[in-house]
Amino acid sequence: MTEQTPAPAAIEPTSAAIEPAPAAFPSQQQLPPMPLLPPPPPAAPRPPRRVLRAVARWTVALLVLGGIGAGTAYKITSMERTDVPGLATESDGRWDYPRLSLPALPVGVPRPFNEGNTAEIHHADLRKLLLPAPAGATADKKLTGGWVSTRQFVSEYEKSSRAGITDTLRDGTLRHIAARGWTMPDGTSSRVYLLQFSSTADADAYRDERFIGSSAGDPPADAAEMALDESWAGGGKVVNTSSYVFSEQKPFGAAQARQGYLVSGDTVAVVVQSRKGGGGTPRIPFHQTLILQNQLLG
Repeated sequence: MTEQTPAPAAIEPTSAAIEPAPAAFPSQQQLPPMPLLPPPPPAAPRPPRRVLRAVARWTVALLVLGGIGAGTAYKITSMERTDVPGLATESDGRWDYPRLSLPALPVGVPRPFNEGNTAEIHHADLRKLLLPAPAGATADKKLTGGWVSTRQFVSEYEKSSRAGITDTLRDGTLRHIAARGWTMPDGTSSRVYLLQFSSTADADAYRDERFIGSSAGDPPADAAEMALDESWAGGGKVVNTSSYVFSEQKPFGAAQARQGYLVSGDTVAVVVQSRKGGGGTPRIPFHQTLILQNQLLG
């Protein structure tokens, strides 16, 4: 605080009479004496010291409370909504996936939809393009993120369709299949397969020959009728890729199945989710899984 210089004391008028000056000449008549000035008003009584101390204490208290209030307001406005007790937003059901990153490529090798890669080939190791399992998941011991056989892949479908799928894959010059699977605490089971063909034309041919898009394609194992998932809006879809999403309609069997296909250059991704029980398979984490896998393939 800036130190202030005390103001000089007020000069009070004197109460003594002003004597008349002597006459300059004997014949000059003397002036009558001037009246006395009125005395100054009495000074206001000084407040007791304890009153001053009380006022000072209240002033300090108000300043402290004001500072605490301002600090609390700043803290709340600077926090995320989910960090403020009572204002946390409920989870919408999305899973907690780890931060995703694309694998590094050799120098001069372009990604599938970059300039210079007109064939739209994925030059990265396909296993490194598989979506990782989210937090809390239990890994599938058969689908650990490595290569799997055609037999393993076709086991996802009804027995009546397996021979035809196997023939299409063989004729379409399938190169290899990478897969990962997991189960969440609520019982939702997920399987992700990446099928890489020798060319983009072969990947498109597999989609067309299995009637994916014009219909739900081959029926999944242990599932009733599959229909187009009208709630899928293609959010997060990567340019130059295609998505086809289906879900089992009521009444469900032992578990509701959801299935999605992603076509990205020379690769077709198949995502299958199911959960036992009458509640069905959650839609939001299924769509989330499709979006993230699509972004890895783009």
